[in-house]
Amino acid sequence: MKNLFKFSILSLAIAGLSYSAQAQNTTTSTPSTRTSKAVRFSIGPDAGFPVGSLSNTHNWNLGGSIQADFPVATGLDVTANAGFNNFFGKDYKIGPIDAKYNDINLIPVKVGLKYFPVENFYVQGEAGASFIANKNNIGANQSAAFTYAPQIGVLFPVGDKNYIDAGIRYESNTKFTTNGNSNNFFGIRVAYAFDLK
Repeated sequence: MKNLFKFSILSLAIAGLSYSAQAQNTTTSTPSTRTSKAVRFSIGPDAGFPVGSLSNTHNWNLGGSIQADFPVATGLDVTANAGFNNFFGKDYKIGPIDAKYNDINLIPVKVGLKYFPVENFYVQGEAGASFIANKNNIGANQSAAFTYAPQIGVLFPVGDKNYIDAGIRYESNTKFTTNGNSNNFFGIRVAYAFDLK
């Protein structure tokens, strides 16, 4: 899974830069996706894998999110994102007994900035809170954790004011318990996006 993720990062970066270069070198290229003043919505699945101490107890995560991008300047958006992530617990043994870590259910709510340094390729940074939906099941004494998420991505036009928004991010959540560790993961989001105008 980790090798697949590294390959995905490299592929996405190459695809984004290649697409941007090709679009800028053709006279009939699609106009820059962020010269319009339209609010853009996107919705899609999220997946990834934990790193650090979270990877000791959980295998991978799956969920989804919805995001709104509000243009504030040419090539710059303010973003608002909400979603759900389920982290699947690993199996382990206590002597002869098979056991499993409980899944972790997070509801992240984030705001941030999305900047297009070249056409269709963006860098994004978000921060907010992840609300723990199953706090009692995982023994957490916090109801929410601070979260931040730097990301890179590419918008692929698929029709008039419609796009596929593919991004890769590193997301970090602070401790769920007083003496715990931060909870970090790498994630991939592939969403359907559309302009309101």
